[in-house]
Amino acid sequence: MFTGLIEAVGKVVGIERHGAAARLTVEAPFPPAEISLGDSIAVNGVCLTVVGKGGGTFTFDVSPETIDRTAFRRLKSGSRVNLERALRLSDRLGGHLVTGHADFVAVVTERREASGNIMFSFRIPREFSRHLVEKGSVAVDGVSLTVAAVRGSAFTVALIPYTLERTNLHAARPGTRVNLEVDVIAKYVERLLGSPRPGRSKRPGRARKRP
Repeated sequence: MFTGLIEAVGKVVGIERHGAAARLTVEAPFPPAEISLGDSIAVNGVCLTVVGKGGGTFTFDVSPETIDRTAFRRLKSGSRVNLERALRLSDRLGGHLVTGHADFVAVVTERREASGNIMFSFRIPREFSRHLVEKGSVAVDGVSLTVAAVRGSAFTVALIPYTLERTNLHAARPGTRVNLEVDVIAKYVERLLGSPRPGRSKRPGRARKRP
C-alpha cells in the first residue's frame, strides 16, 4: 500500500525484454541498506518487487499483465520515473490510499497555467469516469492528486509548483501517457452497490399479502 506522495524521481538505466515480460533497472537515491530483496516500490504508480540491487540501482521483474495495462511499454533508458516505497503503519497518510495496481493508461490532452498552478486534463476510458468525482482522489503516475473537474470521459487536476518540480509530471505534455489508478474505495463501493446482499437474490420476491 502507498500514499501517492512521491519520495524521489529515479532514472531508468536498463530494460531487458524477455518475450512479453521485462526486467527493469532503475537508478534511485534510496539507501541500499533500507531496501531488501522482496520489498515493494511503486514505480510510476505501479507496485513492483525488488529482485536485485547494487551500485545505487534497483531491479524489478515486470509481468506481461503489467506491461499490457500500463505505460511501461513506452519506458526507455533515461526515462524519469516517480518512486515511492511502501507505506509503514507508523507513517502519516498525507495523500490517499494507493494500491499500486494501475487501472488503465490515461492521455494528457491539455496543459495550462492558472494562478501559478499547472492544470492538466486527461482523456480516460468512459467506463472509468464514474469512479472519479470532483474533489475526490486519483493517482497519476503514482502521484496523489485531487480531481478539480470531471466532464464526460475527461477530468482535470491542478499541480502546485512543489509537486510539479518533484515528480516526473513536470515533463508531461499533451499526448503523454500516464498510469492512472482510481480511488480503491470508489471501486469497493461500486462493487457493494452492484451486488446483492448475502442471502438475497438479485430479484426481490413479490411481497406476501397480509391475511
